[in-house]
Amino acid sequence: MQIYTKTGDKGQTSLFDGTRVDKDSDRVEAYGTIDELSSFIGLADTFVEDKEINEILLRIQKKLFFVAGQIATIDKEKFKYKIKEGDIKELEDIIDKYIAKTPKVDAFIVPGTSKASASLHVARTVCRRAERRVIHLRRIEDVEILVKYINRLSDTLYALARYLEKEIIPMNFEDAYNE
Repeated sequence: MQIYTKTGDKGQTSLFDGTRVDKDSDRVEAYGTIDELSSFIGLADTFVEDKEINEILLRIQKKLFFVAGQIATIDKEKFKYKIKEGDIKELEDIIDKYIAKTPKVDAFIVPGTSKASASLHVARTVCRRAERRVIHLRRIEDVEILVKYINRLSDTLYALARYLEKEIIPMNFEDAYNE
């Protein structure tokens, strides 16, 4: 089976519902960034040695297919898998659980004192970019629940990364400035 169709050679692609759009449209930018996020979460997962967190990351990756599908469908009747408030609540529960297990730090931290935490911090920053893309898409479409989900997801990735840090290095601006 060939994976190339040549249908995108003129700079357009098909959405989930068959609608043709430019490959650089706001919608494609948004779901493309969600796809990138899922890939970075998958990469991070390869460094995580905690089975419970592995399961969390896999569940998140599966939910990101729903996010991307909602974004990639103009005719909402053609994509039935929707992010729900319960999905957001699940992320909030994860955040609360893992933040409670980490030392309190009232400062910025230098991210990434282990491969697992560093890769989750990269995923978190990609998540923030995805959030900006979806917020931009919000100008033309009601995607409020997706904005909320992605916002909570970046907090979730932060909480997991903090939990997996080998050590906490607080950012001391004065010391860094004088180095």
